[in-house]
Amino acid sequence: MEKNKIYRAEIIAYAGDGSSIARIHDMVVFVPGGAVGDQCDIRIVKIAKNYAFGRIERIFIKSKHRVEPECPHASKCGGCCYWHISYDEELRAKSKKVQDAMQRIGGMAMEPEAVCGSDSIYHYRNKAQYPVGIKDDTIITGFYRARSHDIIPMEHCLIQTELADNLAKCVRDWMTEYHIAPYNENTHNGLIRHVYVRSGFATGQVLLCIVTKSAKLPAVGELIQAARQAVPGLCGIVLNINKKTGNAILGDRYITLWGNDTLEDVLCGNRFQLSPAAFYQVNRAQAEKLYEAALQYAELDQTKTALDLYCGAGTITLALAHSAKEVIGAEIVPQAVENAKQNAKLNYITNARFICADAGQAATHLAEEGTRPDVIVVDPPRKGMDQATIDAIGVMAPERVVYVSCDPATLARDVKLLGEQGYTLKKYKVFDLFPRTFHVETVALLVRK
Repeated sequence: MEKNKIYRAEIIAYAGDGSSIARIHDMVVFVPGGAVGDQCDIRIVKIAKNYAFGRIERIFIKSKHRVEPECPHASKCGGCCYWHISYDEELRAKSKKVQDAMQRIGGMAMEPEAVCGSDSIYHYRNKAQYPVGIKDDTIITGFYRARSHDIIPMEHCLIQTELADNLAKCVRDWMTEYHIAPYNENTHNGLIRHVYVRSGFATGQVLLCIVTKSAKLPAVGELIQAARQAVPGLCGIVLNINKKTGNAILGDRYITLWGNDTLEDVLCGNRFQLSPAAFYQVNRAQAEKLYEAALQYAELDQTKTALDLYCGAGTITLALAHSAKEVIGAEIVPQAVENAKQNAKLNYITNARFICADAGQAATHLAEEGTRPDVIVVDPPRKGMDQATIDAIGVMAPERVVYVSCDPATLARDVKLLGEQGYTLKKYKVFDLFPRTFHVETVALLVRK
C-alpha cells in the first residue's frame, strides 16, 4: 500500500469512533464518512504498521443506508458523525459496537437485548457547551473540528436546543458590543472561554454559565438584561472561573451573577436541583428508559440495601430509593454530593445517604465498616472502574451488580475483571442517548456465582 495512492474498495464496517472501515490488501483502513455497502475510491493519507487511514475521493455505488446529511456542518464539525446514514443503520452500528467490545475485550459471546433508540434525534441535548473564539475579527461560537481545537462557527445545531443557540448568540452580541475578547488557548490572553447552557426539559428552566479566565467581568448588567430578554425561562446566570491551561471546560470557582445557581428538572418522578458541575444525562427521555432498565435489573424490594457508586446529583440513587430499604450514594465532587442531599430532601426521601469520596475509597470504607449491600449500581466515567473499586465490590459481595456504562471498551474490561471476583454477565442492553454521535450507553447485569 502506498500513501496518496487511490484504491477502489467497499466499506464493510464501522469503527468505534464513528468512522467506517474498508479492507485494502488485507489491511484495515479507517475512512471518515463511509456507509456500509458504499463502493468507493479511497485515497490513503497515512499508513501505520497494521492499519491505515484514508478519505473517500468518489463513491461510485452508494450504500442503501446512505442518506443526505441534514446538518450543513456535518462534514466539518467533530460533534456528530452519523448524519450521512439512516437512524436504523446507526442503531445497528452502535449495538454491534458494544457486542464486539464484549466479545473481543470481555470474552463474552453474548448478544445484547434489542437496542433502545431515541424517540427524537433532534434538539435532544439538555446541556450545551460552546467554545468561544474569533474569526475574521468576528466573535464566534460553535463546536470543534474533529481532532482539533479549531472552532467551526454555527448559528444553529440540530442536536442542541434553540434556547441554547439563542443564548450563545446573545453572549456573542454582548461581547461584540462591549469589546470583550474571547480566550486564546495559545497566548492565554482574552477572557471568555465557553458558553455553557443547561436546560430542564420537564420544567422549562434554563441556566446560563459563562466560563471565563478571570472573575472580573465587564458590563454584567447589560449581559443579564440581554440574556433574560433572549430566554424568558432563564432562572439564573453563573460565572465559572477557569484559570487552568488544559482541556477542562469548568474551573472550581463559581459566582452567581443573577438569579439561581441551580436549575430544577424532573427525572423518573423525582425533582432535581442541578448545579453546573453536577452530572446529569444530556438526553432526559432516554435517560428515564436507561434508569428504568437499571431498576429492573436490580430487582430491589423493601428488604434490600443498594449502593450507588459515582452517584452524581443522585439521579439513580433516588430512583433506587423508592424500591429499596436503604440506598447509599457515593460521589467525589463535593458540589454534586450537596446537590444529591438537597435532592433527597426535595423529594422527601429519607432512606438515602451520601458519601463524598471516590468510588474506590467509598467502597473500601463501606466494606471496612461491614456494610453489605444486596445490589451495587455503578455508573462510572468513560475510563471505567479502578481496581480498588472492583476489589471492594468483591469484598462486599452483593448478589447483583448493575453496570451503567458510557464506554463499551471499559465496560467489557470491567465485566471481565468482575468475573474474577465471582460475577457472571447475565444480560445487557444498549441505549442510544446521543443520536448522530458515536457515543452509546449500556446497562449490564452481573450476578454472583
